[in-house]
Amino acid sequence: MQRSKSRTRVEELIGLNEPWKNGLLAFLGFGGSLWNIFYHLGGNGPWITKVDGVVDSGIEAPVGCRVEQVHMLSRHAERYPTSNAGAPPADRLEGMLALLQRIKDSNVTFKGQLDFVNDWPYFSLDPSAEHDQLTTTGPYAGTLSAFAAGTRLRTRYRNLLSTSSVLRPVNFWASDSNRVIETARYFATGFFGPDWDSRRAAKLHIIPETPDLGADTLTPGDTCLRYREDLLTGHDYGLIQLSKFRSAYLPPVSERFQAQNPGIKFTDGELYSMQEMCGFEALVRGSSPWCNIFTHDDWLNFEYARDIIHYYRAGPGNKYGAVMGWLWLNATANLLDEGPDGGKLFFSFVHDGDIVPMLAALDLFPSTTNLPVTHRLKDRAWKMSQVVPMNGRVIFERLACETSAKASASEGPRDYLRINVNDGIVALPICSSGPGFSCPLEDFLSMVRRRGEEIGDFHEICGLVGRDSPGRITFLHQ
Repeated sequence: MQRSKSRTRVEELIGLNEPWKNGLLAFLGFGGSLWNIFYHLGGNGPWITKVDGVVDSGIEAPVGCRVEQVHMLSRHAERYPTSNAGAPPADRLEGMLALLQRIKDSNVTFKGQLDFVNDWPYFSLDPSAEHDQLTTTGPYAGTLSAFAAGTRLRTRYRNLLSTSSVLRPVNFWASDSNRVIETARYFATGFFGPDWDSRRAAKLHIIPETPDLGADTLTPGDTCLRYREDLLTGHDYGLIQLSKFRSAYLPPVSERFQAQNPGIKFTDGELYSMQEMCGFEALVRGSSPWCNIFTHDDWLNFEYARDIIHYYRAGPGNKYGAVMGWLWLNATANLLDEGPDGGKLFFSFVHDGDIVPMLAALDLFPSTTNLPVTHRLKDRAWKMSQVVPMNGRVIFERLACETSAKASASEGPRDYLRINVNDGIVALPICSSGPGFSCPLEDFLSMVRRRGEEIGDFHEICGLVGRDSPGRITFLHQ
């Protein structure tokens, strides 16, 4: 059976996130239960295991089954804030530095919860050089996290590795962003070994993040023309909806801080930036005083705010989301249909904004209604903190399971599809009749085909009809 949403895997949180256990700010008592702030940072915190809505039996292959093929779509590892124009305003280097400059220029000696600001140093010594890049210090360093992920999966899928790179290098892929490429390289060092490149155990393919690739891309948000040009319901729709919810939950926070410091009043954007800095500083230093100045309810609202931006920027709430995500999903379904003869290991590295559309296409976390922006929806499946944290990954496993003793001996093993999200097995909402809540592979393939028909054509929806660009992903192969 599936785990109740209210149940927490305490032993896994402590065992799998050892640095977190020792952190000063991440683990707090809350009404007799456990409170881990990393589960409420909306993707701005370090990698965490998924604990809500997962199957009880764990990540081991079900009895009588073996994993024979693996497909991973992974976000880059832990990073500094970004400075690109497409990022949320408070997630940009400029936004944080502007806030700190205003604090300095105010000449206010801060009191109360904000008294630490009087002598707090920014967490980057060289912002212009470090922004956009993986973090390299502290217990949550992105370089360490990516290497650890490779080692973790090497342990889990070593039997596939031993038979995959004997005759030829294993192909794997990264979109053309330095932090994504470095994540892939550190992962490969953990998975294939430190000399993977020189001994040609694996070959990394860099896929450009340019608009001319059409459907043959890992970053469809860069190639879907209408998504980029539609200022109301395209890429910026998430920011529009985020702004609405920020105005609903942050005014009381502003009043609280102003009561302690009458000489300055913070805007919604500045308060949101403070919440962002909690996670980003923790990624560099291991903890952050910014985490302490907000209540648990403030953090639940921030988590929901991050869910909103993902939902409406490239998820189910965006009319372009599913068609963009169907590209990788369809290519992967074809490889699953082909089976291990076509390759056993497929690793792709991208941004969180490239994983979210795939989730929309798969409809893994369905909702009966769009996320409201006037209040927090408490009972929801769409919780991205546990799905796309830094270094977050979604893994599709093709399982071969022995048939029952009553079946014909000549029937042989049957094939199933299982989904692992950050070391938590998530059952497909409409297909979980197989061992360990897996989905019969033929049913999964039929489901993907139906979804493709429902979603529509990428070129047509994205305004690329008549353009000389591929209509599907062609590079995913061994």
